[in-house]
Parts: sequence; C-alpha cells; structure tokens
Amino acid sequence: MATYGYKAITKAGKEVKGSLEADNKDLAMAELRRQELTVIDLGEQSFLTKDIDIQIGGWPKARDLSVMCRQFVSMTKAGVSILESLKMLCEQTENKRLQDALKEVRISVEKGETLADSMAEHPKVFPGIMVNMVAAGEASGSLDTAMDRVAVQLEKSHKTQAMVKKAMIYPIAVCVVAVIVTVIMLVKVIPSYENMFESLETELPWITQFYVNLSHGIINYWFIIVPGLIAIAFGIKSFATTDIGKHFFGKIALKLPLVKTLIIKSASSMMARTLSTLIGAGVPLIEAVDIVSGVMSNVYFKEALLDAKEEITIGMPLSRPLQESGLFPPMVYQMIRIGEESGSTEDMLDKLADYYEEEVEMAVQSLMAAMEPMIIVALAIVVGGLIAACMMPMMSMYTALDSL
Repeated sequence: MATYGYKAITKAGKEVKGSLEADNKDLAMAELRRQELTVIDLGEQSFLTKDIDIQIGGWPKARDLSVMCRQFVSMTKAGVSILESLKMLCEQTENKRLQDALKEVRISVEKGETLADSMAEHPKVFPGIMVNMVAAGEASGSLDTAMDRVAVQLEKSHKTQAMVKKAMIYPIAVCVVAVIVTVIMLVKVIPSYENMFESLETELPWITQFYVNLSHGIINYWFIIVPGLIAIAFGIKSFATTDIGKHFFGKIALKLPLVKTLIIKSASSMMARTLSTLIGAGVPLIEAVDIVSGVMSNVYFKEALLDAKEEITIGMPLSRPLQESGLFPPMVYQMIRIGEESGSTEDMLDKLADYYEEEVEMAVQSLMAAMEPMIIVALAIVVGGLIAACMMPMMSMYTALDSL
C-alpha cells in the first residue's frame, strides 16, 4: 500500500493538504472524491518526499476523543453553542494535535461547513466512525446523542484493545529481559571463563564449545549482526503492511490455538459494538458495515465484512454472509438473524458486544495463564544451558583430579 500526497479544495472553498494510503492512485482519487474534495494535485510520496511531522505529542488516543465527546455533550446540553463549545475544547484539550485539529474545525464551522465535514478534513485525528456518527446526528437533529454514543463506543473499544495489549506486555517484557541477560552472559561472562577453560587442556563439552563460539561470533561480528537484525525487523514490518503480508500474518494468527480464540472473540466484540453504535445513530446498514470493515485489524475479517456489504446491497440479510464467511462464531450470526427477524438488530448487537467483551477478558486471562509456564520453560532452557556451559568443564576437571 502506497502513500499519496494531495492538495485539494473543500466544498467551502478552503485549500487543504494531506496524505492518505491506498493500493493505487485511482483508489486514492476515489477516496478523496468520496470525501467531496476537488483534487488539485495527487502523487505518490517517496521516503524523501513524505511529510515530516515532528509535533510534540502523539496522535490523540481513544481516551482523548471520548473525553472530548463527553465534554462537548455537557456543554451543548448546558446551552453552549457549537462554536463556543469548540473554542472551550481547544483550551481544555492537552493533546497538541487534537487541539490544532479542533481549531481548524472551528474555523471551518464558522465558514458554514457542517461539523462532520469539518472533522472529515482531519482523518488522522477523527476516525471515520466518529465522522459518520456526527453526520447522522446532525441530519437527525440529535447531535448530543450521537456524540454520547461515540464516547461510549470509543471507551468500549479502548477497553477491549487495552486487554489484548495487556496480554502481550508480560511475555514481551520477559523475552526482552531474557535476551539482554543472555547477551551480557555471552559478551562478559563466557569470555572471562574462556582462559580457565583453555588452562584445563581438555576437550570442552559440546555445549561449552557452542557458547564459546557464539560468544566469539557476537564479539567479533556485532557490527554485522546488529544492523542485520534491525534490517530484518524493518523488513518484517514493511512486509506486514503489504497485501500479501497482511494475509500471511492474518492467516498465521488464525492458526495459533489460543491466539485464534482471542482474535475471533475480539473481532466479534468490535464488530458488534461498532455496528450497534452506528445503526443506533441512524447510519444506513450498508454504510455502517463498510465503516466497521475499516476498524478490523485482521484482513480476513475485513474482507468478510466487505463481502457482506456486497451481499446486503443485493438484498441479502447481514447474518447470511457472516455465516458463509466461516470466521464468526455461530452465536454471532444466529443472534443477528433473530434481530433481523424481530426488528431488534441493534439490541441483539448490543447483547453480543457485552457477551464477547467478557469473553475477550476471559480469553486474555487464558492466554496469559498458558504463556507463563511456556516462558518459564524457555527461560530455564536458555539460562540452564549457560550454567551448564560454565559448570561442565569444571566438573570434568574435578573428576580428573579425583582420579589421580
């Protein structure tokens, strides 16, 4: 997927610049037209021509946006105008990028643009789901309700994502510490024992010889090993952003036993919660499914929802393509089917989201419980190998002395 830089004119006549990712130039142009922008210039950005942004503070997180929505609702319910609310939010917001975006949104609204269109000009700050729900709220005259729903959605999504990340922090931290300790042992400890090993004038055990050779390799060729590992890491990261890479890693994730369960439940929770929020805000089902596909992290779930959108377009109920995809648990499409038949799809999706959010929490706990003993065994093998490499020559020496 390439990055394209563009210069365009909004409906209000304002010139805007930015960048977006797309598979090709035609799709990039189509996306800009969908945002109702008149494109002046569009071209692929190379590494050297990409926009460099060195603003202090990262892009706003879900928590920042949910707090902003809550504050906006409180202000407007108190009778504060939208423009004044945006001004107050600018002053209260700590995130620099969000603050700058709100200032530009306020300027656009002053010029006559809708709040949703103004937010759409900052896709890196305001996610698509938020823009579409604000648009639906403005169209129905229930902007407060829409913003309140956005806040709930962002908070729920943040909670689910945080649980998944929490499951990964412990094993990653332990692995990093294990690697650091192993490198220190190989670079500092093993060399200090080497002279003693040589003075024994006996053949070293294979495990000791292995670690000695490994130590020499790291010490003598670190200037090749370190850049090589960095290049491999960047290569994997770049490959993961390609279409082939997304399918490759997506398939691997769906093959790993415990990880597969967590991904399926997390995707089901995310799909149900987001779709329920959008439908409740008045967003048409076809458009809602399209938006939900964009928030799916696994490419196979994304493609399943895009296929579902096509099926819905020709009159099929949502439950059918979800069942045919083979990705979602039976409970998902069965509950949606009941909702479709009874006219309570939104309620059924809410119940599904609540159920699978609890299931995600249980899956995270199961994953952590399963990984802890595996990590302990792996560490025992690494540390035990290093200890054995140091002790076996000395034990051989003691045995030789006893035989004299």
